[in-house]
Amino acid sequence: MSSQTPLRVPNPLRVIVAGLGNMGRSHALAYHTNPGFQIAALINRSDVPLPDGLSGYGIRRSFDDALRDEKPDVACIATYSDSHADYAVRALEAGCHVFVEKPLATTVADAERVVAAAKANGKKLVIGYILRHHPSWIRLIAEARKLGGPYVFRMNLNQQSSGSTWETHKQLMQTTSPIVDCGVHYLDVMLQITDARTVEVRGMGVRLTEEVAPSMYNYGHLQVLFDDGSVGWYEAGWGPMISETAFFVKDVISPNGCVSIVMKEGVKSDDIDTHTKTSTIRLHSAATGPDGKFARPDEMVSMAGEPGHQDLCDLEQAFVLKAIREDLDLTKHMDDAVKSLAVCLAADESVRSGKAVRL
Repeated sequence: MSSQTPLRVPNPLRVIVAGLGNMGRSHALAYHTNPGFQIAALINRSDVPLPDGLSGYGIRRSFDDALRDEKPDVACIATYSDSHADYAVRALEAGCHVFVEKPLATTVADAERVVAAAKANGKKLVIGYILRHHPSWIRLIAEARKLGGPYVFRMNLNQQSSGSTWETHKQLMQTTSPIVDCGVHYLDVMLQITDARTVEVRGMGVRLTEEVAPSMYNYGHLQVLFDDGSVGWYEAGWGPMISETAFFVKDVISPNGCVSIVMKEGVKSDDIDTHTKTSTIRLHSAATGPDGKFARPDEMVSMAGEPGHQDLCDLEQAFVLKAIREDLDLTKHMDDAVKSLAVCLAADESVRSGKAVRL
């Protein structure tokens, strides 16, 4: 990734970036190196170290002041989850297109409010489902759809975090549980594979540390039932006590076989690139020959050369630019974001109530 100032094109879209954590800094770098954008302001509540390429911009404190003063074309919102909806609506009503990190909001009503504001103001709303721009995950979804349902979805992303990563997780858990914050990605994957409707969600969670509020849990597990008989589970745990064993399971099973992601040995759960890299996709067919044995061996599809984390952020913001320049219809994109969020929030409700939630 070059940190050199890129060549500019006529009339680049002026963008403000709110929130300069890991994702915010990566998105800002993507804007910096894409000639279709020009950074108008970086916004954060405190000063943070900036990577090469961003240090010349400076950091402002107020999102509303930047929105008023800079009159940007695009607002990128990568703040904590509880501010996403309000920031997004204010930006949309100020005439901005919006890119907002997942989850879109912390309630379904707020998510629907943001979508309604995008439609009412005729602006584009792109939600940060980074896996939608990953060629390996696109391949996995396509291979799973070819198998046909009903499906069993087995997915998790646990993170044995310490130091600054654990501090970030504790900050996130002030408003959002792990199964909501990360789960929206993998529910989105499930919903892209099956066209079935979700009908019931169950959840369970455990608070494994006194470093988070009594009302929060840092380990969670959800189960989702679909109206075609498909079922799925997602597991997410954060913290220094979380196991590194089988922390990354991505497995889709159908009557006709299965498609799975196989990770390399020795990868670490808190490595941000691990969260998106697939390494190898394993394709297994359930077909058998006259002797009852499998008709063909499993196929191992190498994903060598796949994009890293920053490359994916670059692809994501290139999609934002394309959506605006080419006036793409994002209705399904927005609806899908609300649906996946609704499932994860229902799981969170189930954790707290001890009861299954019908959708």
